[in-house]
Amino acid sequence: MQETQRKKNTVRIVADSTCDLSEELKREYGVCVLPLNIVLGLESFCDGEQIGPEEIYAWAEANKKTPKTAAVAFDRAQQLMRSFQERGEDVVFIGISEAMSTTCNVMRMVKQELEYDRMFVVDSKNLSTGIGLQVLAAADLANEGKTAEEIVAAVEALREKVSASFVVERLDYLAMGGRCSSVAALLGTKLKLKPGIEVHDGTMSAGKKYRGKQEKVILNYVQDREEELLAADPGRVFITHSGVDEAVIGQVREFLESLHHFKRILITRAGGVISSHCGPGTLGVLYVRG
Repeated sequence: MQETQRKKNTVRIVADSTCDLSEELKREYGVCVLPLNIVLGLESFCDGEQIGPEEIYAWAEANKKTPKTAAVAFDRAQQLMRSFQERGEDVVFIGISEAMSTTCNVMRMVKQELEYDRMFVVDSKNLSTGIGLQVLAAADLANEGKTAEEIVAAVEALREKVSASFVVERLDYLAMGGRCSSVAALLGTKLKLKPGIEVHDGTMSAGKKYRGKQEKVILNYVQDREEELLAADPGRVFITHSGVDEAVIGQVREFLESLHHFKRILITRAGGVISSHCGPGTLGVLYVRG
């Protein structure tokens, strides 16, 4: 379902590339995005601009390790913020969890350097479209004419209600990135264990473990959330994946449609940073708890 045409933003909403919003959603909501950086060996690339997930997967497979990721570049962020400041605009920046990246701190340094009093930095305490849900909510409020202070307060209240989880197929990516032991990765591969990963207060933790082929695992993972999905905010729900078969994504969408609850079901592909950490075959259903 398409939403009504929006008015021009009264407050500029900015996020970083880990929000995993599609180009269409960024245009529709008037959201500006700053890229994090992905480091392959000695070379650094802007997430989503100079490199994408498939190139990252190819490099990781060839080198048997995952890329390093780095916060948004200070100079790039400063240039963008200065342009908004010179136009007399207020800015609300919503960034990846401070427990996972220094991006929010970079943005605070930009604010201080520019002496930009009307720039506000919000720690989403989340990742991927767990950030995206907050960003779109902020954009809605901006288009309703809310002040920057009102938007910040609303997002800080909303972030505690965001349900961000996903199920991982390739444990070796978590192992290569130092996110679980190689022994655990090997055990998971042998037994076909697929962990559910959940975000709580800005950090990731293992949830329920599933077993079997990823198609079955994904459907079980989504069905396990039926009760909470039916009680969720009905405005929108995200299906976000890092490279999953279209037929499987279609089945997840069909299940969500069968609930007759959400006004909008949004499907997005995870960007380079998130894909670097979770590997291919990962899928999550993200929403705001009621």
